Order: sequence, then structure tokens, then C-alpha cells
Amino acid sequence: MRTPLPRLRLSVIRQLLSSQAAGGQILMLAAAAAMVAANSSLSEEFFHALHIKIGPLSLLHWINDGLMALFFLLVGCEIKREFVDGEMASWPRRILPGIAAAAGMAVPALIYLAVNRGVPENVSGWAIPTATDIAFALGVMALLGNRVPGSLKLLLTAIAVIDDLGAIVVIAVAYTNDVQVQALASAGVITGIMVWLSVKNVQPLWPYLMLGVGLWVAVYLSGVHATVAGVITALVLPLRTTPGAPEDRESPLLRVEHAIAPLVAFAIVPVFGFANAGVDFRGLTADAALDPVVIGIAAGLVFGKQLGIFGAIMALVKLNIVDMPAHASTRQVWGLSLLCGIGFTMGLFISALAFGAGSPREAAAKLGIIAGSLAAALIGLAVLSGGKRAA
Repeated sequence: MRTPLPRLRLSVIRQLLSSQAAGGQILMLAAAAAMVAANSSLSEEFFHALHIKIGPLSLLHWINDGLMALFFLLVGCEIKREFVDGEMASWPRRILPGIAAAAGMAVPALIYLAVNRGVPENVSGWAIPTATDIAFALGVMALLGNRVPGSLKLLLTAIAVIDDLGAIVVIAVAYTNDVQVQALASAGVITGIMVWLSVKNVQPLWPYLMLGVGLWVAVYLSGVHATVAGVITALVLPLRTTPGAPEDRESPLLRVEHAIAPLVAFAIVPVFGFANAGVDFRGLTADAALDPVVIGIAAGLVFGKQLGIFGAIMALVKLNIVDMPAHASTRQVWGLSLLCGIGFTMGLFISALAFGAGSPREAAAKLGIIAGSLAAALIGLAVLSGGKRAA
């Protein structure tokens, strides 16, 4: 039988879920505002402003490579905390979200590749429909109130955390070109120093943060996407834990996570959404809407996610490998798998890496992400709304 989580641990989880749910609703508004701006008389000014140079980079690059490093820093903190002292701290707890997340990444990728077979220039977008937007999905789920049991919210968070880990690996491996060995070696040295500090259990934050900035510069110059530096920094931050006891809130990792979580949820992710969600629908033709990139991404999000995640969960339950999430019905698990098809933030991020920011194929990818995420959200809401209220 699973050991109950300490009260403090539960309060931390609730605070995290609440901030991400509220942040997800703000993200919806930011994305809607971006689409209004892109389809209004302000369209030219909107797109021009994103490409204004600020130092060596454009505003859009500072948002996607700079601000989003803090987003990935938070993601890295969540991954480490969940695996060290959270819902995935043991292998039995990792089985359900781990297999569900893996299937929820594999099936959408296969659907995308099947739709885009024979179009070599589109193949690089295979990872776009594999990602789940935890903030957006929790924001939609929050609209349902007590119709969704807490076990499903925790399962959604766990699946999305593993999903994010997979996306980070994909970004580092599949979307890295022309590696600069000297800069990469410098990044390795900096990482080694940070690991040494962590092993020595150095508690002040400033050495990690200063080295983290240096790591960002080195990773950026190496050709690997700079946001990976945020994840590496998070993973080396010490987290003091005692079995059966609440987490030590003075641990460097928790101090960083609690400090940046509101900033990421209520500022950085909405700013990213506003900067990247603008799609000009004026003059959109049927041929453009039926582009294989659009269809592959939308089908991957709507059908691939639910087939992979719902199929994996039900198979594990039927085989008596895991129990059904507490107080959840089959219909509610199906609704959860649909909401996992909301692939907004990470999908937009990967589309720029796969096709190049501002390219026609990136515009098609954005259309597929928006269409697929909206359909998954609406169908998921409909399925969950018709279910029983949580106990």
C-alpha cells in the first residue's frame, strides 16, 4: 500500500497545481490576444516588433532562448523533485505515468510520420505533437472543479513531467546542428563544477546561479539549444530530503522553484504564448488547412495522445500491473488522455526548432498545434463534464 504523503508535501503539490492551472488560463488569454493581433490592422506592427534587435538577438530570440531558460529551469526542478521525493520517487510509482507518457509520445509521432510520408522536408516536425502543455491542460481541467478527482490531476502532472523530460532529450539530440566543440567543452567544465558543488552540499544559491548564467552562454555558443542549460542547472541543485518527513523548504532546489514558479506561470509562459501563437488566418485556403504538417500535428494531438495514453493506462489496469487512479472512472481517464492532447507551449517551441522561426512550415505547424490543442481541449471538456463528480 502506498504511504500517504506528509501534509506539507500535499500542500506544496496543491500550491503547484493551483499556480499552473491559473497560469494556464492566463496563457489561454495570451494566445487569444496574439491571434487577434495577428489578424487585425496591428498585424504588421505585431510581427515587426518581435524581430526588433536587442543587442545580438531579436526580441523573439530573447524570449525563446532567454526567458524560456527559466521555464526549463522550473521544469528541471519539478522533474528532479518528483523523481527524488515526489509521486515518482519509486519504480512502482513510475510505471503508470512512465508508460502512459511514452505511449503518448510514440503514437502521435507515428501518426505524424504516417501522414507526412513521402514529404522529406516535413519529417523533422515529428516531435511537435508529442508534447503535453501541463499549464494549459491543468487550466482547462480547473474549469471542471470537483468533477475531476485529485488523483487525475496528479497523474496528468506526472505524465506531463515525464513528457517534458522526453522533450528535453529530443531537443538536445534531434534539434542540435553544427556543434562547436570548444563551447560544448566549456559547458561540460561548468557543469562539472556545479556537480562538485552539489556533491559537497554547498547551500548558498549564488554560485549555482552565476555558473548557470555562464552555462547558458556556453550552451548557446555550442549549438545545443540554450534552454537545456536551465534543466542542467535545476538537476544539480541540492534537494535535502528525509524519508517519511516533509521536504526541507530551505533546500536550494525548493528555494529556486518557489521563487520562479509564479514568474514562469504568470509572466514568462504567457509572454512566450503571446510571442509565438500569432497566426494570420486571413487568406487561409483549404489547401493550406489540409497541409500534411497541419493534419499530422492535429491528428497526432487529438487521436495519437488519447490512443497512446488511454490505451496504455487501460492495458496496465486490465493486466493488473497498476490500479485505476483513485475515485476515477474509465470515462474520466479517457477525458484525461484527451486533455494531454493540448500541446501548446512545448509544441510551439519545438516547431521553431524543427522548421525555423518564421518559415512557411512553422506557420503550418502553428495552425496544426492550435487546431489540435483546441479540439483536444473542447472534446476533453465535453467528456469530463458528462462524468460523475469526484468523491
